Amino acid sequence: MTVALRSWQGAMALLLCLAALASLPLMAADAPSPFGTGSLAVIFLLVAGAALVSFTRLSQSLLAAVLFLAAHLAVWLLLAGIAGNEGKATLAFFLMIAACWLLAWRCVTVLSGIRAKSKTGDTFLRLLIPAIFGAWILILWEAATRGAGIPFILLPPPSSIGARLVSSVPILWADVQQTIFKAVLFGYVVGCASGFVVAILADRIAFLRRGLLPIGNLMSALPIIGVAPIMVMWFGFDWHSKAAVVIIMTFFPMLVNTVAGLGASGAMERDLMRSYASDYWQTLIKLRLPAAMPFIFNALKINSTLALIGAIVAEFFGTPIVGMGFRISTEIGRMNVDMVWAEIAVAALVGSVFYGVVALGERATTFWHPSNRGG
Repeated sequence: MTVALRSWQGAMALLLCLAALASLPLMAADAPSPFGTGSLAVIFLLVAGAALVSFTRLSQSLLAAVLFLAAHLAVWLLLAGIAGNEGKATLAFFLMIAACWLLAWRCVTVLSGIRAKSKTGDTFLRLLIPAIFGAWILILWEAATRGAGIPFILLPPPSSIGARLVSSVPILWADVQQTIFKAVLFGYVVGCASGFVVAILADRIAFLRRGLLPIGNLMSALPIIGVAPIMVMWFGFDWHSKAAVVIIMTFFPMLVNTVAGLGASGAMERDLMRSYASDYWQTLIKLRLPAAMPFIFNALKINSTLALIGAIVAEFFGTPIVGMGFRISTEIGRMNVDMVWAEIAVAALVGSVFYGVVALGERATTFWHPSNRGG
């Protein structure tokens, strides 16, 4: 009983495997190319064997390797067999997919319990665990869309989106250059820099602080779809109008967070600086700005996503025949949903990288902060 509880995912996978065996075949009788006997036997042996191995007392590394290989090889055979038989999957097929998913879950659980002996091993585990988790989101998506025969126009499978990504690299690269390298980066830098400078002025001049902060809270609530058409009318259809939208969206979060951060230093520290006869600028540079860094980086991380969203949405209201927002609005009108999802995937990837770079900069700059000391 204790062994079964320790590997309840393995026990459930074994039960699902037996249920699938009792409800064979994996595909409907009218499927064009059903699973062969050999493939069927290999799939069941992999799943059942890995489920039984999960009850043993193997080393964590070896157990994780066995579960990883068995789960992913079995699901690869299942997905390869459903190709060309879309919509013909039976209950047994989905039971086997669920069994493979449980084995992958058990694999991640075992990996999470491993304590690496080196920094390289720890980094590898920290990357591998979320990679497996993310891969299974795509696997389940693929199995659901192909196995259930979901119409392509409603939700294309990840394999089709990946094929579109590979075949449309020049178009996607041109869109990234127009949206990211021109509008987003320029607007992000100008918006964050100007928000930071105005925050310093507002901290120094009381009436600016009292007048700007309420306006900043108001402007932060402005809808993009209301600002974007106005910016297009003012600055034209090229990337400049999208950069203007990004500047508006990033200016006020930086302003509000920086002003709040400048007030984060304690009264004792400020009294100590006064006892050293420090003037305003010395106190600002040596005490208040370092204390405000967590707030400033919080604004930078928020703005990294706001900038991308703002530029893409602004392109819906007028742009040259290039850009991520333009491509999404155009291709959805043509019912090319795989291209739309390809653009969304690229935007998500770029946004994640952008956020990650800012987070790394934060970790290097605010290493003294309690939130980073325990990492």
